[in-house]
Amino acid sequence: MNNRPDQKNTPFVEAFVYRYLPYWPLFAVLAVIFTALSVGYLRYATPVYEANATILIKDEKKGAEESSLSESMNVLSSKKIVENEVVVLQSRNLADKIVAGLRLYAPISESGRLGNRTAYTSSPIVVTAFNLDQVQTTQDIPFTYDAAARKVLVGGAAYPLDQLVATPYGSLTFSPNPRYKPGSNGPFHFRLVDPKSVAAGLQKKLDVAPAGKLSSIVRLKYSDESPERAEDILNNLVRDYNAASIDYKNSVARNTIAFVDERMRIVQRELNAVEKQIQSFKARNNVVDLSEQGKLYLKNVGEIDQKLAEVNMKMAVLGQVEQYVSAKQRDGSLVPSTLGIEDPLLSGLLEKLYQADLERDRLSRTTAENHPVMLALDEQIEKLRPGILDNIRSQRSALSASQRNLASTNSAYNSMLNTIPQKERELLDVSREQSIKNSIYSFLLQKREETAIAVASNIPDSKVVETARASVLPVGPNKPFILGAGIAFALLLSIAYVAWKEGFSRNVLFRDEIGTYTGVPVLAEIAHVDHLKGKLLSAQKDARVGEEFRQLRVAAGLFSKSNPKKRLLVTSSVAGEGKSFVASNLAVNLSLSGKKVVLLDMDLRNPQASRNFGAPQAMGLAEYLENEVEPYEIIKSTEYKNLYLVSAGTTESNATELLLNGKLAPLFDYLEEAFDFIIMDAAPVHPATDAYFLTEWSDLTLYVVRHAYTPKAFVQNLDANNRIKALNNLAIVFNDVKPRGFGSGSYGYGYGHEMRYGQDAAGDSRLKKFLRQLSFQKKGLKKA
Repeated sequence: MNNRPDQKNTPFVEAFVYRYLPYWPLFAVLAVIFTALSVGYLRYATPVYEANATILIKDEKKGAEESSLSESMNVLSSKKIVENEVVVLQSRNLADKIVAGLRLYAPISESGRLGNRTAYTSSPIVVTAFNLDQVQTTQDIPFTYDAAARKVLVGGAAYPLDQLVATPYGSLTFSPNPRYKPGSNGPFHFRLVDPKSVAAGLQKKLDVAPAGKLSSIVRLKYSDESPERAEDILNNLVRDYNAASIDYKNSVARNTIAFVDERMRIVQRELNAVEKQIQSFKARNNVVDLSEQGKLYLKNVGEIDQKLAEVNMKMAVLGQVEQYVSAKQRDGSLVPSTLGIEDPLLSGLLEKLYQADLERDRLSRTTAENHPVMLALDEQIEKLRPGILDNIRSQRSALSASQRNLASTNSAYNSMLNTIPQKERELLDVSREQSIKNSIYSFLLQKREETAIAVASNIPDSKVVETARASVLPVGPNKPFILGAGIAFALLLSIAYVAWKEGFSRNVLFRDEIGTYTGVPVLAEIAHVDHLKGKLLSAQKDARVGEEFRQLRVAAGLFSKSNPKKRLLVTSSVAGEGKSFVASNLAVNLSLSGKKVVLLDMDLRNPQASRNFGAPQAMGLAEYLENEVEPYEIIKSTEYKNLYLVSAGTTESNATELLLNGKLAPLFDYLEEAFDFIIMDAAPVHPATDAYFLTEWSDLTLYVVRHAYTPKAFVQNLDANNRIKALNNLAIVFNDVKPRGFGSGSYGYGYGHEMRYGQDAAGDSRLKKFLRQLSFQKKGLKKA
C-alpha cells in the first residue's frame, strides 16, 4: 500500500488568500451593497446626543471634607463611600422619580418622512397620567392642539388644558410644554408606556462611574435622541439624589426631636415630683442644708470600701497564683494575672516558672522523661515553687492585716454615720435623685437644640461640579463603526458562502483532498475547457490542455528506458468522469510524438471513445470476441497520424462474459508487436468489473477523478477497497479542473495555480511556432 504524502503546513495568510481571493468580485459586490445600506442607514438614522454631568461626593476616605464649623453644626451628616453612592444614583427609585417628573412614560413624537422623531421640545403640550400604577402601554395616539381655544383634540374629543380629564386611555392632564420651541407643525402623537419598563430602560442607558480610584468625583453620562431631554434627565437625577439625601436627614431629625420631646416631658414630670418631695421634706423637718460632716463620713466610707475591694481583689489574685503554682500538671497553661499586686519579685518568679513549664512541655513531645535535660527542668521547677509559695504566704499575711485594719476603721465610720439623723440621710437620697434627673433633662435639652440647628443648616452630601450639558454634535450612530460593520459583514458573508459552497460539498474539489483521502499518487491535472466538452483535443483548440497531457505522459514515465510502460488501462469510479476523454486525448498526444498508438474502446456498454472518433457502429472488439475475426480487421486508422482505433463494436451479449472468453490474449500479443503504446478505455469500476479482468494486460492503471463530480467517498475507498487494490500500478488523473471564483484568475482547485500561455510576445511566438510544427495528416494504416 502506498504511503500518503506528508501534508505541509501552509501559512494562514497564504491559505486564506488562495481560498477566498478568487471570489473577490462577490466580496466587492456585497461590500458595495452593504456600504450603500450603511450609508442609507446613517442618512436616515436618528442622531443620538450624549449629556454629561459631574458631582462631588463627601467620601469618608477620599477627602472632600466640610469645614469645621459646618461639620460641628451639621450633626446629621453621614460619611459616604463613592462606590455606594454610584449604586444609589443608578437605583430604581431615582429612575422612577425621573420618569414621573419628566413624564417619560408619555413620550410625544412627530411624524417624519421615514419615521417618527421625538417632539420633546417641538410639542406644544405634555401629557401627565393621574395614576402611574394604572398606566397601560398603548399604540401611537394622534392629537392636535388648538392654541386659540387652549384645547387638545384626541380621537374627536376636545380636552382643556391643566384639567384632569377622563379619556379612553385613562385619567390624563394636558399641560403646556415648558420646553416648547415654536417651529414645528406636526403631526404629533403620544403614547403611554409602562413606567416600570421606561425606568428599566433609563437605568440601562445611564452611565455612572467615579472619575478615578482615589477621587470622590462622580461622572454621569446619558445618551438620548433629544439633547434637552438628556440634560433634564441628568439634572433631575442629581436634584432628586440630593433631595433624597436631605429628606432622609430631615426624617431622622424629626424622629429625633419627637423622641427627645417625649423624653423631656417625662423627665420634667419626674423632676418636678422630686423637687416637691424635697420641698415637703425640708418643710416638715425644718432642714435647710446637708451636714458637711455627713458628707465627709460618706466620702471616707467610700474610700475605705474601695480599699477593701482592692485588698479582696489582691487576696483573690494570690489565691489563683497559689493554685497555679501548687498544681502538678500545668502543661504550659497561662499564668494567672497578677493585676493589682505590685511585687516585682513575685512577677519575676512566676515568669521563670512559666518559661520553665513551657520549655518542659515543648521538650516532652520529643524527649523522654528520664532525659537529663528533662530532669534538670524538673529540678529547676521544684526549686522555684517553694520560693513563690513563701512569697504568696507573706503577701497574704500582710493583706489580711490590712483587711482587718480597714474593716475596723470602716466599722467606726459606720457607727459615726449611724449618729447622723435618719431624716438627713433620706434628704440626701432625694437630693441625689434630683441631681440625676436634672442632668438628664439638661442633656436632652442640649440634643434637641443641636438637632434643630442641624435641620436649619441641612445641606446635601454632594456638590454639583458641572451641570448637565449635551454634546453639540451627535455621538451616534457611530459612522466608522457602521461602515466598518457593513464591510465586515460583507466579508463574513462572502467567506460563509465560499465555506458553505466548498466545505459542504460531497464531491472532490481540491487536489490536496485526494492526498488526504488516499495514498494513490496524482500524476496530472487536466484543466476544464468549455469548448471541448468531452471532445478530442487538437492543437488549434487548446494548447494548454495539450501541454497537460504531455505532462501526464512524462509523469507516468511512458518514455522511460529503464521501466517502459506501453499498456495503459484507463478507468474511473462512475460514468461521466471523463475516462474516455483522457484515454482518447492521451492517445492523440502520444501519437503526436511519433509513436504508434492504438486505442481500445473496451467499454462495450457505453463506447464513448468510439463516438469521439466517429466510429460508434464500426466493427470492433465485440465482433472479434464473438466471431472469427482477425485482429488486423478491427484496427482502424484515424485522422491523426500514428493513431489507430479498435472500436467497441456491437453486441447483445454480456460484456463481462464476453471479455472472459479467452480471445484477449492473442489480441494483446498481436498489438504489442504492432504498436508502441496500447491504451485501453475500460468501463467504470463501480457499475462493472471489466477493469479488474483487464489489469492483467496493463502496465499502468490511470484512475480518472473528475473535479466537482466524483464523490469523496469513492476516493476514500481507494485504499480500503481490496478489489481496487488489485488494479495494477494505480495512479490518479484529476480531470476537468475548473478555475475557482468568478474570474479567470490564477487560483485553481488543483495545485493552486494554472499555467498561462502567451503572457508576453516572446512566449506567444514560441508557442505558435511549436504549434505550427504540428501538422496532422490523415493516413490509413496498412493491414499488417
